[in-house]
Amino acid sequence: MIEIKKFAFTPILGWSSSRYDLFLICKRRYFYHYYTKYDQEVPTRKINQFKELVSIPLETGGIVHKVIEVLLTRLKTTSKDIDRKKFFDFSLRTTENNIRTRKFEEVVYGDMAEVEVDALYPKVRESLENLLASNRFDWLVNEAISNSDEWIIDPPGYGETRIGALKVYCKVDFLFPAGDEYHIIDWKTGKPDADKHRKQLIGYSTWASYHFETDPTKVKPKIVYLHPEYQEVQETFNVFDLENFAIQVRAETEEMYEYCRDIEQNIPLDKAEFPMVDDQRICAYCNFRGICYPNLYPANL
Repeated sequence: MIEIKKFAFTPILGWSSSRYDLFLICKRRYFYHYYTKYDQEVPTRKINQFKELVSIPLETGGIVHKVIEVLLTRLKTTSKDIDRKKFFDFSLRTTENNIRTRKFEEVVYGDMAEVEVDALYPKVRESLENLLASNRFDWLVNEAISNSDEWIIDPPGYGETRIGALKVYCKVDFLFPAGDEYHIIDWKTGKPDADKHRKQLIGYSTWASYHFETDPTKVKPKIVYLHPEYQEVQETFNVFDLENFAIQVRAETEEMYEYCRDIEQNIPLDKAEFPMVDDQRICAYCNFRGICYPNLYPANL
């Protein structure tokens, strides 16, 4: 039985691809997202309201991930054929429930009066149909299923691992062994982004190599694009690739450390040291635009 290593909690920040991306895009947004409680001007409750907003594209992806998680968990317990009607009824109910229970930034910022099911479900259904029709799904059901007791499906936590002494997060969606190899799948419903997604793939290889103490060439990370059609992108990395990645992660972590008053306790500098980006094209897609520019982006919370 394969097991994921566990770590004692430490407050020091951990590198992740998404964290560093946010750090690069806008330092103020980064502050609001990761250092909410340190704001001396805006109440924590208010910042959290903005932080919890979801967008239609991101929520669509989240629903697809959730339904696939349930599907794979079911495959581990039964070999019965999938009842497609029940499966898609479940995906529709999940979509309807998420629309009821989430606050959408498109509504809060007045782009639409309310979010209808048709704004999300067609893409949810098409993505799931593409998965079910794929050769990969057939292979999972007919071959990889023999090791389903060792499948790791959306593991708890944030995908913590280590690069030397550095804390790093590389959260995987789905990992399964096949022979002496470890296959990792990251489901995507958005557009391809070659550089960003390659960085994620090498992060997954780093994560698996550390936890399972295996040669990185035995790790087969894949990005699976589910929409508008099924497409897989796989890369295999070697020790030198992981060493170069480690150098990059150390440099990026040091950049983020520079915005900490206390690195070990992950206490940030004052908010004023986290400047707002000067580009409204970026602000227009930020959850927190109603805090930074309340007159330009009035929010109905």
